[in-house]
Amino acid sequence: MDYARDELGLRLEIVRRCDDVRGFQVLPRRCVVERTFGWLTRSRRLARDYERKTEHAEAMIKVAMIRLMTARLTGHHIDLHRPIETEAARRLAEDLEDGK
Repeated sequence: MDYARDELGLRLEIVRRCDDVRGFQVLPRRCVVERTFGWLTRSRRLARDYERKTEHAEAMIKVAMIRLMTARLTGHHIDLHRPIETEAARRLAEDLEDGK
C-alpha cells in the first residue's frame, strides 16, 4: 500500500467481506473490478497465462483495454454472449448515467 501511495500516487482500499455473512454479498466497488477482469478475460490471449515475462503480460492487458476503449469510442457494438456480460453492460450504463 505504501508503494501504491508513494510511487504511483494511488489510494488503495481493501474491502473485506464480513465473516458472519453467508452467500453472495455486494461489496462497494467490487463489481467494477470484477467487471474489468471479465472484459480482460474475453481476450483469448489473457484467458490463460501464456506470457513468460511480466512486461509481456502487462502489454497484453494494455492492448486488450485499448481495443475495448476504441470499440466504445467508435460506437462499435460489442456482442455480448453471456447473461453475465449483459448484466455487466447494464450496470455500466447505469453507472455512466449516475456519473460514477
